[in-house]
Amino acid sequence: MTPVLPLASRSAAPTSSQGARLGAPTDPIQLYADAHNALAMALHYLRQPEANVPGAARKAVQALAALRSLGSADVCTSPCTQGGAA
Repeated sequence: MTPVLPLASRSAAPTSSQGARLGAPTDPIQLYADAHNALAMALHYLRQPEANVPGAARKAVQALAALRSLGSADVCTSPCTQGGAA
């Protein structure tokens, strides 16, 4: 008999403590790349002659999860991004 491995829940975006545990990326560049790649795949699925709408929707959800993670990350906190004259 094959041993059963417990898997993480299927939530759209893990919380920050879950993300650290599950190995989710926290680097803003990686999160941006994940969102970009997921949206590119969604467009690829929709541009096929037999459009894969469920696959495109799944990839769009993955892109939104990456963007939400990017929005919750402290990305724009340096003084140089706060505006004003340099």
